[in-house]
Amino acid sequence: MNRTLDDASRALFREAVGDAIPLASDHTRRVHHEPPPPPAIPRQRDKDERAALSESLSDVDLLQLALEGGDEATWLKPGLSPRVLKDLRRGRWVVQAHLDLHGMQRDEARQQVILFLAECLALDQRCVRIVHGKGHGSPGRIPVLKRLVLGWLAQRLEVLAYCQARTVEGGAGAVIVLLQGKR
Repeated sequence: MNRTLDDASRALFREAVGDAIPLASDHTRRVHHEPPPPPAIPRQRDKDERAALSESLSDVDLLQLALEGGDEATWLKPGLSPRVLKDLRRGRWVVQAHLDLHGMQRDEARQQVILFLAECLALDQRCVRIVHGKGHGSPGRIPVLKRLVLGWLAQRLEVLAYCQARTVEGGAGAVIVLLQGKR
């Protein structure tokens, strides 16, 4: 390297840094730049929330769901007038959509119920029918999907009431559901 060019570069550098004060050569005065620690991940809280959600949607408790009035399924959201359920049972609401769960396993049926309710809410369909079947194809002829569907519906915020369908609409193999309207 040319010594003259090197001296010229040094002079140019010194002029650029001007009144900067060089740090002492000892290591104690050096600044150590360390990146900040990553944010804490609330793993236990996430685990607890997943466990609570899993427990709240558990099928085990829903299988034990006792039906009011013997075998006829009815449910009314707390705080609503019993007249709402009475009108629903008498067929005063027109069924605007229906979902048939025949042949579905519980996971597929749950997903279809969730999608169906979301679609009905989006279309402002207030009264719907869900056909869960009577359990004739189930082991022991026990209506597993019936009890699960009734439990799932009772857990949904948008469900105001449900009752067993009238005989012409499916009877014990279907449920009529009243959903909240758009706000």
